[in-house]
Amino acid sequence: MSVKYKIAEHDKPYFIAAIVVGWFDLFTRKELKLIIVNSIKYCQQNKGLVLFGCCLMPSHLHMLCQSENSTSLSDILRDLKKHTSREIIKYIKTGNENRNEWLLDYFSSVCKHLAREQQYNVLQDGNQPKIIYTPSFFWEKLDYIHNNPVEEMIVEKPEDYLFSSARNYADMDGLLDIIIETRKVKSY
Repeated sequence: MSVKYKIAEHDKPYFIAAIVVGWFDLFTRKELKLIIVNSIKYCQQNKGLVLFGCCLMPSHLHMLCQSENSTSLSDILRDLKKHTSREIIKYIKTGNENRNEWLLDYFSSVCKHLAREQQYNVLQDGNQPKIIYTPSFFWEKLDYIHNNPVEEMIVEKPEDYLFSSARNYADMDGLLDIIIETRKVKSY
């Protein structure tokens, strides 16, 4: 894996992406969205995940985040993705998902090329992390993720999207605890 896609400075915030394999629109159902939201909450409460911003889109999740303790952000994200994937497969297997057979076949078929033995693969390996060194880069990425649902014509205004920290920044109730940054100059 390229050095440019590794989390090296664990005391810095990162812009990351967790992407469904094949960019498949998996997070279209409330239950599946809540699985990833609850996984993030768990990591916030128990693993030291700090969120400055996030947005869950149908095929991917963007976060501006860092670790608040000695646990590496890479380990937190690995555990988040592993648990989320396991819970998604469990939900699909219950039969409550009308695409269950198709989804299980799809997530199984994408494992055939993997060197490691794995039955299902829901989220792509890696997180495409980009370190946040400057306030301007932070705001560029936060604006980008908050405007994702607007660009996709899901909502008209960023704060209208329930699965985005844009709500928190608009002083509305959000689904996740977010550390609100101000536009004051801050060095990362």
